[in-house]
Amino acid sequence: MIASRNLSPGHVDSEATARETQGQWLGVEKAERGAELAYFSDMPEQTTLKRARAAKRAGRAPSTQAGEFVREEMDHIREGKHGARSTKQAIAIGLSKARKAGVDLPAPKKGTTSERTRRAAKRALRQGRSGRTTTSSSRSRATRDALKREGHAAASKTALARQARSSARKRSASARRASARQAARTKGPARRRSAATRAAATRRRRSEA
Repeated sequence: MIASRNLSPGHVDSEATARETQGQWLGVEKAERGAELAYFSDMPEQTTLKRARAAKRAGRAPSTQAGEFVREEMDHIREGKHGARSTKQAIAIGLSKARKAGVDLPAPKKGTTSERTRRAAKRALRQGRSGRTTTSSSRSRATRDALKREGHAAASKTALARQARSSARKRSASARRASARQAARTKGPARRRSAATRAAATRRRRSEA
């Protein structure tokens, strides 16, 4: 559950609506496998909090809510605010921020990633549930400086597409079907029409290539 202390009421803009399942197609839960959770304690932007709040009200899954924070990190990397060593690290930063903001996103299951990553995820989740907002300024500054030295290719379209395909390959066909059906149920008529239009355009473009 997203903590109300951090989230004020808001609405989802057209861009957020079109990408409401970002948390699913990026495979945010799978991305933590083998990726160390990075600490980057900058507070999320208010627009990100509003979108996550709106996603929660609409009944979206925690991974979809967390996708808004992941998207914010990708935007920051593209804008040059900081970099990331890999797409997985960038996603992990967003997930950590989401948990600290109150998104009820469970930590990775035992055996799917390192114990260090699991402990970090649990710690961020506890922090979000407790409402604690204090962080070490020296640790935050060191992390920020380290990320600024990293490249910006992690947020490229190619890198994101590669991560999405890698995540999808790790899931069974039945799991992918279940996710698609759930997304179709929760989109609503208008968003289903928009998604269908985009899918038709993609099929047409591929057939002409």
